[in-house]
Amino acid sequence: MRALEAGAEALLLEVDSAEEVAALHAELLRRRSAGDELGGVREIVPAARTVLLDGVREPRALAARIARWRVPPLAPADGPPPVTVAVRYDGPDLAEVAGLWGVTPGEVPGIVGAITFRVAFCGFAPGFGYLTGLPALLHLPRRATPRTAVPAGSLALAGEYAGVYPRSSPGGWQLIGSTDAVLWDPAREPAALFVPGARVRFEEAA
Repeated sequence: MRALEAGAEALLLEVDSAEEVAALHAELLRRRSAGDELGGVREIVPAARTVLLDGVREPRALAARIARWRVPPLAPADGPPPVTVAVRYDGPDLAEVAGLWGVTPGEVPGIVGAITFRVAFCGFAPGFGYLTGLPALLHLPRRATPRTAVPAGSLALAGEYAGVYPRSSPGGWQLIGSTDAVLWDPAREPAALFVPGARVRFEEAA
């Protein structure tokens, strides 16, 4: 783990993988809820390989303390019950993805449905969560030519991530299905259906 001061009251922690980000994020949340060990940290924001702490009174002192932590890896079952999202496997790239995986299109729902994903971080658009959990042999390239408009609710895969587009927007991920789930609702608390650390399962719609 590498610690960088990111301002007078901010600390950026850098690790080597999405799994380490998830474990560090969970440990930071646990320690903050357990007491004042984090020195009044207001925000804990994970990203692809970093976690940003904002509201740090003494960044260097906190970095030294964190360096001595033992951060346990997250087990697949750690966390609250998964958010279950019903999906129609009707995406335009379904056949291509099945071919890259060496299976039939009809086998894709079972493969995806057997995975418990975890929201690593959020970004790109309000409500868009980057979900980890795809085994390495299922990682996929982005499309050579991005689409100018991906429909809202599209279930997509790219690299090590899965995600659901909360609104219509350009995108270069592989589209395998669609859902009616509302990913972002400002009237809901929290507004995002997928929040960092949450577990997610995709269930084939009846």
